[in-house]
Amino acid sequence: MDTQLPAINSPADLKALPLEKLPDLAEKIRQTLINTLSQTGGHLGPNLGVVELSIALHRVFDTPKDRFVFDVAHQGYVHKMLTGRWDRIHTIRQHDGLNGFLLRTESEHDCYGAGHAGTALSAALGMATGRDLAGGDEHVVCVAGDAAFTCGPVFEAMNNVAAHTKRLIVVLNDNEWSIDRNVGAIAKYFNSIATHPAYANLHQKAGKLLEFVLGEDARRIAKKVEDHAKNILLPQSQTPSNRSSLFDEFGIRYYGPIDGHNIPLLIQTFEFLKTQDEPVILHIITEKGRGYTPALNDPGKFHGLGKYTVETGETPTSDKPTYSQVFARSVTDFAKADEKIVAITGAMPGGTGLSVFKKEIPERYYDVGIAEEHAALFACGLATRGLKPFLTIYSTFMQRAFDMIVHDMAIQNLPVRLCMDRGGLSGDDGPTHHGLFDIAYLRGIPGIVHMQPRNEDEFVDMLWTMACYESGPIAIRYPRGNGPGVTPKDKPVRLEIGKAEVIADGSDVALIGLGDMFPVAEAAKKELEAKGLSVALINPRWIKPLDMDCIASFARKVKVVCTLEDHVLRNGFGAGVIEQLSDAGIHTPVVRIGWPDQFIEHGTPSVLRKKHGLSVENTVAKVLNALGQA
Repeated sequence: MDTQLPAINSPADLKALPLEKLPDLAEKIRQTLINTLSQTGGHLGPNLGVVELSIALHRVFDTPKDRFVFDVAHQGYVHKMLTGRWDRIHTIRQHDGLNGFLLRTESEHDCYGAGHAGTALSAALGMATGRDLAGGDEHVVCVAGDAAFTCGPVFEAMNNVAAHTKRLIVVLNDNEWSIDRNVGAIAKYFNSIATHPAYANLHQKAGKLLEFVLGEDARRIAKKVEDHAKNILLPQSQTPSNRSSLFDEFGIRYYGPIDGHNIPLLIQTFEFLKTQDEPVILHIITEKGRGYTPALNDPGKFHGLGKYTVETGETPTSDKPTYSQVFARSVTDFAKADEKIVAITGAMPGGTGLSVFKKEIPERYYDVGIAEEHAALFACGLATRGLKPFLTIYSTFMQRAFDMIVHDMAIQNLPVRLCMDRGGLSGDDGPTHHGLFDIAYLRGIPGIVHMQPRNEDEFVDMLWTMACYESGPIAIRYPRGNGPGVTPKDKPVRLEIGKAEVIADGSDVALIGLGDMFPVAEAAKKELEAKGLSVALINPRWIKPLDMDCIASFARKVKVVCTLEDHVLRNGFGAGVIEQLSDAGIHTPVVRIGWPDQFIEHGTPSVLRKKHGLSVENTVAKVLNALGQA
């Protein structure tokens, strides 16, 4: 690393560096990322892969006037460092620090926030169209990984690009990975481009390409570059007249593929693309995790992770399995005994734990890529054939398939099992990843069953209940990370649908603690009893249908009912309790503990729960206030 490099506090500082110093800057950025993220966690691999790309973009374009729209935006750390946030990169994903994605409220250089895949091209097209309507001259650059092109919205956007704007630059960052290795026809298509012999020839002639771009005969050479790119694009056709570019068919001019780590080549290519009066796509080939051997060896792990040891890449281990691990082990074991069970995920075998199922029962494992809508419909089709699909998608991503859950699953009463990992707060990832809305978006759907376990043993019982349930769609939400550490019994039991578990009786207060908020309810019970109150404790298990016989019986005899949930209060679990008590003519006050009506920022769960009142102290205080004992 060149320690003599001046500080980069803005894109202007980057532009002032001599060209020959840019590789030193790239190395300095990489070392900063590797060292910093070892302490904070974060998306290391994706950002190591876009260092040179980010430098070239800011060298050629001028933000905030020019607009960079990053798909997902988890690869935006380098962009943050080059736009005045280098001195705060050590706060990434920390409460009150930099967000792990881009935020419009964080910097004027962040023109569009994100966190989910497949949104950038549509948004960039909207910006370019708005620019055209206003008569502006700024550039709009969309940066999307190859995995984004498995998303339906990307194809919807491509279908409209040529019809809506004459100037848009799309960068296809091809590293063969999303969170896991990419799958499907599009991934094979891009691979056929990158592995064609002409691509190797292009690398050998990189210097000549620079000459093409900069030479006096640029107009004449541009046509040759275009023809050459077409020849690369579809290598399976040996007849020139039959060659056709997928992107050309959409009216987007294709260039590439080129080396995404060659800074001079990237700069000169972007300078050329700036002059084009038509939508263009630049295909670059990059390495996810470049510059850090552990990340190169295990791209899936280093896509996004917690703290690690810089020297080895090792991460802390826990004696307790995560809910994801318990889920995967259980469903895999069930599937070994039941050939009708199949597992579906959307590009997340590692995050959901289903890599276990993939390894042990590959013929019944399906990774559909980042395509939640298709995954839901695919599961519906499997269900019509008598199979038992376990559709495993994070809560925050399952909302993308809401229409399919209503229109295809519920109306047709198909027994699809919705397994929503990260149900509840997702901590350091922030508002785009918190699973705080699934109760609200599912509980209004007729016929759906929804539940949440309080520990690992009950979790396995619920999964077994799902495997046995054939009467329609059934859903389970479970939190990120470890549970209380309760070892599941040898043989799971089938639970009675809609039947709560009464842990303790009481006559003054009834605490109803859903899922991972049950321990808070337990602790609040002890504090309230220390104040001389008689406290009932209920594990509701079922979000829908609620056990209203149980809840109503306690509501009739206690002075206050208190519900606790890791979900927004609006239209959440507690709201459902209030509705049904009102319908039954029971007017016992209901205190609700849950997340407020706002998007929750990033931070550790303990910090955020304390700040927003999902704590033992606030539960006790609100109950005492409702009793008139505050």
